[in-house]
Amino acid sequence: MADYRIRIAAPLYFRHESSLAHDTGAHPERIGRIQALEQAMQQRDWLDFEVREAPQVDLSVLEAIHRREYIDHIREVSQRGGGSLDPDTVASPGTYDAALHAAGGAVALVDALMEGETHFGFSGLRPPGHHAERSAAMGFCFFNNIAVAAQRALDAHGAERIFILDWDVHHGNGTAHLFAATPSVLFASIHQWPLYPGTGRLDDSGEGAGEGYTINLPVPPGSGEDVWLPLVEHIAIPAAREYGPDLVLVSAGFDAHRRDPLADGMLETASFAEMALQVRLLAESFGLPVGVVLEGGYDLEALSSSAVASLEALRDGGEPRSMPAEAVTEQAASQYRRWWPL
Repeated sequence: MADYRIRIAAPLYFRHESSLAHDTGAHPERIGRIQALEQAMQQRDWLDFEVREAPQVDLSVLEAIHRREYIDHIREVSQRGGGSLDPDTVASPGTYDAALHAAGGAVALVDALMEGETHFGFSGLRPPGHHAERSAAMGFCFFNNIAVAAQRALDAHGAERIFILDWDVHHGNGTAHLFAATPSVLFASIHQWPLYPGTGRLDDSGEGAGEGYTINLPVPPGSGEDVWLPLVEHIAIPAAREYGPDLVLVSAGFDAHRRDPLADGMLETASFAEMALQVRLLAESFGLPVGVVLEGGYDLEALSSSAVASLEALRDGGEPRSMPAEAVTEQAASQYRRWWPL
């Protein structure tokens, strides 16, 4: 595997025009999300990232996560003009192509990271992915982009241990279920509960050989950074440090922001930068690359400002604020100390 400690290349930003062809109409997960994000990045000269066009994912790579019959179903629905896959998940004629590029961007990012091209990057495409199950679209998601990318790292790049931090306000049920039975992925999700999709209980810690490698960290509605940040600092990052990953990935939703209409989080833009700084310190301590994959975030200003702040923090580094553990963190530590020295 490549030596990630010596890097001179710019970070990478993967995007594609097909994200604008996934037309959901009057829907929270809409075209304007990408337009707002890319406008904010353009105004900042893309933060000196190298911008690349995301390729379509190779179907053989996609099939490592999703059944071929399900992939064909998404294609057929799109070719017929679209329709609803579930009450929340809407397809249009451009959806299948957009979903192939969204998964392809995440995979191309992992390829570049694992081949030592750069130290970190961002896949800023839609539709999002972390709710997608092996054979089911749900929660605005069709293909599980980050799971496809993680499996690619395991299958093609010799990775043995991957850490995924999911800070979307909704539980990443698809990612959790796909890797629930394997120790090859340590999955930590901080999410509001109760909230869609209703999964991610504190006592759901994986199964079989993967028991202990799923860390679910539910937070009550109305939680701010006094709850979220200690869970990153005192639970997710220490467990990942003990785990010793070969690659760090982030499912980056920005819908825990206080402005977001779909949840009751109270994070500020700066809160996401603080979580990103914790991720950067973890990666630096192991000399590891970091890949960030866009998930949710439905207030356009909150999405764009929080994504930019997170990418700036990952690019520049710095010392994150230390936050004392409070009741939610102590409860989580009691659950996960049986596997990790918290």
